[in-house]
Amino acid sequence: MKNLVALCGALTTVAAAAHGGGIDRSGQPIGILFEQGNYVELSYGMISPSVSGKDLAIYGGSPSGEVAGNHTLPGFALKYQFTEQLSGAVIYDHAYGADIDYTSFTGFGGTGSYMLGDTLAQVDSEGLTGLLRYKFNDNFSMHGGLRVAKASGQVRLGGQAYGPEFNPADPATYATVNGYSADLASSWGTGYVIGAAYEKPEIALRVALTYFSKISHDFDTVETLPSGATLDANTPVDTPQAVNLDVQSGIMKDTLLFGSVRWVDWSEFKIAPDQFFGPNVGSLTNLDDTITYTLGLGRKFNDNWSGSVFATWEPGTGKLVSPLAPTNGYKGLGIAAVYTRDNMKITTGVRYLWLGDADPETGTPDVARAEFRDNTAVAVGVKVGFTF
Repeated sequence: MKNLVALCGALTTVAAAAHGGGIDRSGQPIGILFEQGNYVELSYGMISPSVSGKDLAIYGGSPSGEVAGNHTLPGFALKYQFTEQLSGAVIYDHAYGADIDYTSFTGFGGTGSYMLGDTLAQVDSEGLTGLLRYKFNDNFSMHGGLRVAKASGQVRLGGQAYGPEFNPADPATYATVNGYSADLASSWGTGYVIGAAYEKPEIALRVALTYFSKISHDFDTVETLPSGATLDANTPVDTPQAVNLDVQSGIMKDTLLFGSVRWVDWSEFKIAPDQFFGPNVGSLTNLDDTITYTLGLGRKFNDNWSGSVFATWEPGTGKLVSPLAPTNGYKGLGIAAVYTRDNMKITTGVRYLWLGDADPETGTPDVARAEFRDNTAVAVGVKVGFTF
């Protein structure tokens, strides 16, 4: 089952493009802990989304243009077997990120969204996770460690959906956040990981449950007001806690069934710079918790080649979404292949995603401003590993 079990690692290579509206990218895998002996791997993935929509007809129906940019996912992982019972791993990844940019409005019949043109969300992150795993026996083990992460970002609100609007507190004036932006400088934070696993090696059964704590950041921030004035601010942000459940089992000779469930606490992810915008006004982001399901089947063809097919599903949480994350769940299909020779293992994979229809909204109460339909994404990747 050795080559066959390696198929589960293919999912890491083709990590999701649209988790949490494009925020959750790597899925935070810890599968390298279960590799045999000492092992090192390099990975590289690329996500190419096609996300576009248009203003609702009552606002003129202007097209948004492509709002989601391509992004890459370089990664590195090293596992070392200290003793028969104790092993450790170091994992470098890009767990979270966003690249949303609405084309500026150039007039009805031209390009860009009248309601949301010039809205932008850029989030970059990278992290290093150090883990230890202790095997009590052939069946039970525990794992845990620390995670250090760096993040930065920029958010800009643009378009008539953000004002001017009638201000009931002062009927003679109008309020607007159209043109507001916040630049969040790089900030480091730390968190922890803890989990346990049950295995039955004779049938390649493994059930692993892993908890990832939130990581608190404290961003030095420059807020730019619609008037052009700037304010120095502070922005506390917690990247969300998450839970991964990974399961695999041999079901017949040379055949492996595998799956996973991932929950992410996105409803606690708030960005509220403390000056003009501030927590009293609300968060620049408004995301719902997500649960992502994966189910796949792997097959060993010969001593060198194995392959798998898998499906992924993230249920939508309602069509009204933040303009900074203009998708609503997704469905996906993928294939992966593993080539093994001597101490080398090469994993390649591709996945196609159908992104859920969504209606970006703003206002209090929430009001749909645009509609995004029939959007897709493609994820491809390769991973090269060596046992030593």
